[in-house]
Amino acid sequence: MRSLPFTTTIALLASGLSTLVHAAKLEDIAPYPKAESGFTRQVIHLPQQTREDNYQVEILAGKTLTVDCNRQRLGGVLDEKNLEGWGYPFYRLEKVIGPMSTLMACPDGKSKPDFVPVVGDGFMLRYNSKLPIVVYVPKDVEVRYRIWSASDKIEKARQE
Repeated sequence: MRSLPFTTTIALLASGLSTLVHAAKLEDIAPYPKAESGFTRQVIHLPQQTREDNYQVEILAGKTLTVDCNRQRLGGVLDEKNLEGWGYPFYRLEKVIGPMSTLMACPDGKSKPDFVPVVGDGFMLRYNSKLPIVVYVPKDVEVRYRIWSASDKIEKARQE
């Protein structure tokens, strides 16, 4: 009997594990409804942390726009909804307004593509690696995220 080369065996194992991970992630979002017309469903799977209460997730929904030296922002509100029958949260950004911009004179007159986030309420979320973060946004909006963590060092205030 002929055995497979080591690299082929590793590649097959990696492929199988990738398929299992992909299937598990699809299973995680199965209860969530498909995106309505004009919207996309974007999903974040967080890695497990030892002390998840020391972490938060910042949701950054936005668009890549051509910008100059002025500060650009989009407006909108990320609403938390409840998945009926499951009790799981999901988030929906109904509409995006703007862009709004400062009006400074840009000496170099150059512009470049840059990610412009939506600024509004409800973008900091509790960290929970057991559930995916499911966000429904208009088709032209991209969802990015940033993980915030608390320092292990706790300072004491002075009495004055």
